[in-house]
Amino acid sequence: MNTLETKRLLLRPFTSDDSGRIEELAGDYDVAKSTLNIPHPYPKGSAIQFIESMLTAEKNNKIIMFAITEQESQLLIGLINLNLAGPYKRGELAYWIGKQYWGRGYGTEATKAVLEYGFNHIKLNRIFAASFTSNPGSWRIMEKVGLKYEGTLKQHVARFGQFYDLTYYGLLKEEFAKENR
Repeated sequence: MNTLETKRLLLRPFTSDDSGRIEELAGDYDVAKSTLNIPHPYPKGSAIQFIESMLTAEKNNKIIMFAITEQESQLLIGLINLNLAGPYKRGELAYWIGKQYWGRGYGTEATKAVLEYGFNHIKLNRIFAASFTSNPGSWRIMEKVGLKYEGTLKQHVARFGQFYDLTYYGLLKEEFAKENR
């Protein structure tokens, strides 16, 4: 697995040593409620199982996952991944950033690096992402990096006892190449 470097970030493979930091950041209700899968409260010790399951999925070419770390502090500030559908050469982008790091452009910076990696190194044809319509921070990242709005699925998911609309954005390799000449 490669390590990706941006101006301020290092996107690296994550290890079991990251478990405490993942629990700390993902345990924040505001982070959990912005995702489909982060439990709240975050069960103590469960990040180890999460990491092990992701490493197994990576070995089976189902996912590519990076720990997002600040270059200067070396601190993990979030996670970003591509869920791979190999036969279709597509990946679903997903990410979260710890709440104290919101509003600094880290999500956008990490997403740009992963798009470039997905299209130019993994040779994906399409990358897409979904977000709660109620989470503008997430879908604005998608817009900033060039993903195009594709539609909204009404009350498509339930989270914490409430139904939510999901907005979808996507980008083709040819569109990415054209925009990044």
